[in-house]
Amino acid sequence: MTLLTTTEQDRVAAAINAVERETDAELVTVLARQADSYAYIPLLWAGILALLLPGLVNYFTEWFDADLLLLVQWGVFLVLGALFGIPRINTRLIPRHVRYWRAGNLARRQFLEQNLHHTKGSTGMLIFVSEAERYVEILVDQGISARVDNAVWEDIVQAFTRQVRQGDTCQGFLDCIQACGEHLREQVPATHERNELPNHLVILP
Repeated sequence: MTLLTTTEQDRVAAAINAVERETDAELVTVLARQADSYAYIPLLWAGILALLLPGLVNYFTEWFDADLLLLVQWGVFLVLGALFGIPRINTRLIPRHVRYWRAGNLARRQFLEQNLHHTKGSTGMLIFVSEAERYVEILVDQGISARVDNAVWEDIVQAFTRQVRQGDTCQGFLDCIQACGEHLREQVPATHERNELPNHLVILP
């Protein structure tokens, strides 16, 4: 999994600049590699399997005495704990609702941390992506939500999510920004020149 290159980040910033010239909305884009380490869940799976698998084998074969069984369980736990720590395997062990909850929580924290709730006219918009979770969300402040129905953003999010799953995150950002811009230019047109928040892509490690 590779986050966007410098050239791709510049393209995203340019797309934001183009939209903000024609709307009072303030767009901020955030890209996270992963919303959470989920360290406890792989260890939980490793612990459960380390208890069950050697025990089941010994139940049917009686290969191990008590001391050897304990050593085998420890060994299985260590091996599986390391194996399940690999990012590609790790994310598959996390229930979807847990992944989405963590990613959504991070998106809301970023909305506050990027000061999107303090823009003049309450016209902040966050486009948030967490790659590991294949999660996309658009959050808007009151000045936009009062003029544009949330269903509009849901359609854009679904299209962007498909692109993230296909590994085309950069183009997803560009298409998303353009699609959002079409609605923002119509519903939240520019009334004066301003740029309250940075336009560069914010990348979270």
